[in-house]
Amino acid sequence: MTYFSNFSYSISHAFLMLFLYFFITHRYSKAATKWICFLSFVLLTVTDIIKLNLYPESDACYFFVTIFQILLTQFTGIFISKKRNTKVLFMGLSASNYVIIGSVFAAILHIYTGQGIPALIGSFLIHTALLYILYANLREIWLRQYEKEYTKGWWKLCLIPVFFYCSFSFIAFFPRTLYEDPENIPGIVFFIVTMFVSYIVVLQYVHTEADQKNIYLKNVLFESYIKGLENQFYLVEQSEQNLKILRHDMRHFSGMISHLLDQKEYEEIRNIVTYINDVTDENKIEKYCSNLMVNTIISKMMKRASSFGIHVRLDLAVPKELPVNEYEFSAVVANLFENALICVKDFAPEKRKVDIKVHCMDGQLFIQTKNAYAEEIDFDSRTGLPKSKKGENHGLGMQSAEAFSDKIGGSIDCFCENGCFYMILFAKL
Repeated sequence: MTYFSNFSYSISHAFLMLFLYFFITHRYSKAATKWICFLSFVLLTVTDIIKLNLYPESDACYFFVTIFQILLTQFTGIFISKKRNTKVLFMGLSASNYVIIGSVFAAILHIYTGQGIPALIGSFLIHTALLYILYANLREIWLRQYEKEYTKGWWKLCLIPVFFYCSFSFIAFFPRTLYEDPENIPGIVFFIVTMFVSYIVVLQYVHTEADQKNIYLKNVLFESYIKGLENQFYLVEQSEQNLKILRHDMRHFSGMISHLLDQKEYEEIRNIVTYINDVTDENKIEKYCSNLMVNTIISKMMKRASSFGIHVRLDLAVPKELPVNEYEFSAVVANLFENALICVKDFAPEKRKVDIKVHCMDGQLFIQTKNAYAEEIDFDSRTGLPKSKKGENHGLGMQSAEAFSDKIGGSIDCFCENGCFYMILFAKL
């Protein structure tokens, strides 16, 4: 019986380390991470021998060794993780809950069959099935959430796996086991179902949080769009008024030019013509591309660049009608343009330069930004995109670009070359 528990716990510990390895992005190399997980597995196995074999009758030993194992497990997850925050803690606690299910079913199978080997095989298969299902269906979703900068509220979510783990432990293992109280088996099975339902609710909550972030970003974009339209309307109104005045004064200018021609004052005539051209140029509405939404965003960004004294070189080829969602496309252009401006605005005047290229034609979409940079850029190991060093609620621009690229089946790449940072988004539509 004791050795069955040893093997059952060892199987659970092995799958626990696999869970942490697959669902957490690594701070260290793959080889180093595997060794850390293996050493944690060995230490967990050794402490199992202490509580199950050396002091099997001591409730105090069982309790304190279990607490140590919990702390060791969570420390391992946080230690190997590239990000060390409450999201990692939530994942580590959740991993403990999922592997405890295998231990519970191993005990149930042992109780009903009375045979250790079939129960251990069944436990291994249940662990394998759980890991496969979670890996195939939730890993990418989780890592996408894990990579996002904001962590607000996640410490509260950590309470869910904590209370589930405590409930599992007290119902199935301590102070009385399922072997001593087999009537608890139906209750713990339903408890497992309850845990799965609860995690579905948690994931829906996380998904809703992400949607609310997206809605907020879209609202910011629409606000920017509306302000841009207001500015353009004001400029058009002001230009029309100035041109009306110019047209009204043209008859006076014509008379002056005729009079000056008679007097052969050609230099003065040139001054009048120059003045008329200057007034006309000042009241010309800048049109960067045919698409109203993109043109509005570019106009606003150019005005912002001018306020920072940044020289922008534009290369735009954007048609009036876009083959993609123009709001999302404009948001990406605005975010990447703004990131480039923020990066160079504090540089010396001669280095305040940004190149923006946006082409959407012939079934292809291409966006490229180029700007100088000062501080070393930290690239994410999973996405290859730069990570914000400003913490919570920053880096959303790159996340928006990545989401848009994924949606249209494109590719996004960033790299540094000759002192310049390049961001390229390309897609065949």
